[in-house]
Amino acid sequence: METKREWKWFTIYEHEKEQEYLRSMHRSGWKFVRVSGLCIYQFEKCTPEDVIYQLDYNQEGLAHKEEYVQMFRDCGWEYLQDYVGYSYFRKSAAETDGAEEIFCDDQSRLQMMERVFKGRLVPLLVLFCTVILPQIGMQIMMQHYGLAAMYAVIIGIYVWIFVKFALHYKRCRDGN
Repeated sequence: METKREWKWFTIYEHEKEQEYLRSMHRSGWKFVRVSGLCIYQFEKCTPEDVIYQLDYNQEGLAHKEEYVQMFRDCGWEYLQDYVGYSYFRKSAAETDGAEEIFCDDQSRLQMMERVFKGRLVPLLVLFCTVILPQIGMQIMMQHYGLAAMYAVIIGIYVWIFVKFALHYKRCRDGN
């Protein structure tokens, strides 16, 4: 069977873009097999088909994995894998009857975003406040301005991701 690998990076708030990427690959005749390592997606050649991919971030669900996966199976979703806290599911678009999401309402989508925030962004915030910020101060005091600038860039990237996530969350909450 013919396979291919692609490197593709999505930030934590871009799960919808990742879902659409996987769907477009399947429409192009490349069925998602898995993602591993540093965002390396593996695909198998297949008959082009419209298949909907959905991601869920639910660490609590993974603690009770069999029940969690069965709940989605009962709704017709095929479980694929877990990767960095996200669970991957797919279903043929022909089977969806217009309901293309694993979430049945806006509140469920917002709850997933809150789980992402608590599970991914808050730990990073703690890391930055306890490690990175003190490092900037130490590097400046030791006159290692290049390292201080590197740490400042890292913080800038984190702040950019945090703001983008917050704006995405606000749009979802407001129904836009």
